[in-house]
Amino acid sequence: MQLIKPGINIDFIGKTKIAFAGSLLLIVVSIASLIVKGGPKYGIDFAGGTLIQVGFSKDVSADQIRAALNALNLDITSIQNFGTTQGATPQDIRYEYLIRANKSASVIETLDKRLKDALTAAFPGAHPAISRLEMVGPKVGKDLREKALLAMFSAILFIVVYISGRFELKWTLSIIMASCLFVTLFVAKGFGVSIPVLILIAVVITLGLSVYLKLKFATGAIVALLHDVTITVGVFSLLDKDFTLPIIAALLTIIGYSLNDTIIVFDRIRENTRKHLRQPYDWVVNRSINETLSRTLLTSLTTLVVVIALFVLGGGIIHDFAFALIVGIIVGTYSSIYVASPILIVWQQASRAVQIRVRNIKPTVNRRAKPAKKTR
Repeated sequence: MQLIKPGINIDFIGKTKIAFAGSLLLIVVSIASLIVKGGPKYGIDFAGGTLIQVGFSKDVSADQIRAALNALNLDITSIQNFGTTQGATPQDIRYEYLIRANKSASVIETLDKRLKDALTAAFPGAHPAISRLEMVGPKVGKDLREKALLAMFSAILFIVVYISGRFELKWTLSIIMASCLFVTLFVAKGFGVSIPVLILIAVVITLGLSVYLKLKFATGAIVALLHDVTITVGVFSLLDKDFTLPIIAALLTIIGYSLNDTIIVFDRIRENTRKHLRQPYDWVVNRSINETLSRTLLTSLTTLVVVIALFVLGGGIIHDFAFALIVGIIVGTYSSIYVASPILIVWQQASRAVQIRVRNIKPTVNRRAKPAKKTR
């Protein structure tokens, strides 16, 4: 099945500057939002606290719920209307609310009973029922946050190893680089350096080593993946959505999806480079993108249909996870065409410029001065 007819020739590479400018703008906005808001809005998985989902048979206000739970001293931060659950009869309709609190109780059974008693006393005719109660301590939340960051960094690092070996046959160099980075990461962690700072340093070193070791395909893949993750996290920051463990799972899924799409394009670029030796490299890259465009759009659209169905019909629990996948699939498809592939052209042009400069430098040869003729 082909969505696009063979022989299509869209000038993707001609729009590279516009695409780079748009990507840079999105990245700057994402980073600025994270800086202004002090990082992502962590859910209880990472920040610790209590999450309560409670349903009522009658519609009640958030202020009434807050007043009813004040005596429990949970330090409630927000009460959000979680939607309405339809039943078989009008009497079965449930009005759901999501309550977030900073504090957590030592025993969950005790808190569950206290919540039921407080809500039943405040709303005797609303038949309150607690359908979800989660508690995470601050220490556990911090540990989960660090492990989530390490998981994302490890995924990107193993991708560097795979891309370098798959396309450039430099398995040894990439494995040595990965080993050195892991050792540096854990040694620096022993000195008390925070995980986000460590990972930022490690990503910069990874990019630097990829450039130094001339791993052009790995460099293009890393830049595209960082582009996708940064923009997805930035969208969550701009919309003030919670950053939880399911979102980490979504980001890892996005990394794998974007990489798969990028590898397809890279493989066709490598094939066409051998086939069209006399053609300019930007022509080869643009032709490769056009040849894989039908497959890229079919994969993206079919996946997007499923994820949109999850977003619309999956309910509130899976809502943010599906939303992250929607953003990631769109951005990942875009980056495979307009970020990863053009990076190869930038690399080729930079290498050619360096070679021209080297050729233009004339070596200076020190010649011995001829002795002066003796005069009689």
